[in-house]
Amino acid sequence: MTSIDELFKSHNGTKRKFENPIEADPSQAYKSVKLQGSSDVKRSAQVEEEEDDDEAGPALPPDFEDEEPGDDEEGRFFGGGLDENAKDAMDFLDAQDGEDVIREEKYDAAWVRKLARDFEKKVNKNASLRAKYESDPTKFMESEADLDDGIKDLSILSEHAELYEEFAQSTAAPKLVELLAHENTDIAIAAIEIISELTDEDVSGEQEQWDALVAAFLDADLLGLLISNFSRFDEGDPTDASGVYHSLSVLENLLSQPSNTDTIGKEKALLTWLLERIQKPEKPTTQNKQYASELLSILTQSSRPNRTLIADANGVEIFLTNLAPYRRDDPEKDSDEEEYMENLFNCLTSIVEEPIGKTKFLEAEGAELCLLLVRDGKTSKSRALKVLDHACGYAEAPASNGSSTDDAPAPPHIAVCEKLIEARGLKPLFSTFMKTKRPDPSQTEHILGIFSSLLRSLPGNSDARFRLLAKFMENDFAKISKLIALRREYITRLSTFDKSIASRKDGLTAEEQEELEVENTPLRLSEGLYALQRIDATLAWLVAEDDGAKKAVVVGLAETDETLADVKKTLQAQLDGVLEVEAAEREVLEALVGFLD
Repeated sequence: MTSIDELFKSHNGTKRKFENPIEADPSQAYKSVKLQGSSDVKRSAQVEEEEDDDEAGPALPPDFEDEEPGDDEEGRFFGGGLDENAKDAMDFLDAQDGEDVIREEKYDAAWVRKLARDFEKKVNKNASLRAKYESDPTKFMESEADLDDGIKDLSILSEHAELYEEFAQSTAAPKLVELLAHENTDIAIAAIEIISELTDEDVSGEQEQWDALVAAFLDADLLGLLISNFSRFDEGDPTDASGVYHSLSVLENLLSQPSNTDTIGKEKALLTWLLERIQKPEKPTTQNKQYASELLSILTQSSRPNRTLIADANGVEIFLTNLAPYRRDDPEKDSDEEEYMENLFNCLTSIVEEPIGKTKFLEAEGAELCLLLVRDGKTSKSRALKVLDHACGYAEAPASNGSSTDDAPAPPHIAVCEKLIEARGLKPLFSTFMKTKRPDPSQTEHILGIFSSLLRSLPGNSDARFRLLAKFMENDFAKISKLIALRREYITRLSTFDKSIASRKDGLTAEEQEELEVENTPLRLSEGLYALQRIDATLAWLVAEDDGAKKAVVVGLAETDETLADVKKTLQAQLDGVLEVEAAEREVLEALVGFLD
């Protein structure tokens, strides 16, 4: 069976551009202009003179612009001023220039070998002069400029990914990585930027070509050198800030390949730096702070081992501490800060999927904070509900040491469910659920998930369970009526979607129809199947728990000529579906199906 994690595993890879702070600072912009070559100034002056010429001076003679140079009888005054020999010479030069223009460079193995040799010569020359004239920078400044040009010359390689394997086999690839440790941070940053460009996931080429180049870079200790540079870059300087930005970009490029995720996550120094970087106070939030949070989000969403490592590194408490301010204050819409907040919630949501994440969540009073966000938050409200939904979800408890007692702590998912009741979470949850004014669909679906998890995990005959059931019974079973009304809405949405899929199945073989069904399962879940499954599981639990609730469910279903058999059908389809159902979950679903017979 297909795992739901595989179906939903994706990475939004919109490439960004570093926003240089000097563009917003006039004094820095002025300094930047002063550092440009004099040719730009001359070119600007020339343009101004040409513009002035349009308005200055006497008017041209009548029909001057229409006359051909050859029509001038006096030749030298209004003509070109060239005799025949000079004209022949100019024609020859023009012809040569034309050939140069149309002559195209041939990009092949020989070209990339020459590119690599030229680059290595510049690297070696600079290293030699730096060693020889260590105390006199004037002696190696010119070679440094040549080296910078040599690094930039490698940029064209990104347009010819078919040559990546050839370049990877040369010694130029590790030489480029070695430049990350260059004494001149400008050279190191230039090298990082080129590596980012070459490893960009949008480079057109085969996966094998990209893999070959990345393997060569990693073998040359790319990760270690990238991480070590974080400590020597001063982000107060715009150039160094761009170095951090491009370093993060390289890491993001590497993470686009799932096989690199665990490798990068094991770099303890990197996780430490990322967790420290997202805590740095900033107003407004900078690109680099947001980018650091995004890398943590990628690392946690794509790897279970990484979630455990970040939880062990106090990640849960760090995320909660930095999310607490959003209880009352919303970030500016479409800002780096909004993305930063979203990334922290994503990290937290992923980590609380794991048993250790749930335990750390409880220790850091995460349930209490999320309930406050549900009660008082605006933008943060739906995100907090999502965290609670995942925190309450079932997770296999860690293996015990072989002995168990009555005093042993409850499994983490049960402990979270109990804490949610203990922290008076039912009131804000049901209050949000029962709102009739433009309910947020995502909030509703997360609350449905929480209801299902609470009924599944809270111990029978416990005070917490009785308090939950009492909420469903109060006000003449109003909450059950709301569940059934929502059920009808999701069935309608799902029916419309299924009809569109059915029309696409016409003429397909059985195998092709099955492939189409698997392909559309994520869409089916988002179009109402997930919510329907949660609702019917909740209804099944209520039917099993209380005769009064069972009667309310039966009466509510009958309004649209449905019965408990229709609820059973949903749960049975989940058991028989294309998605893998874990053994513990299968056992619960089978028990619920039995209650509905």
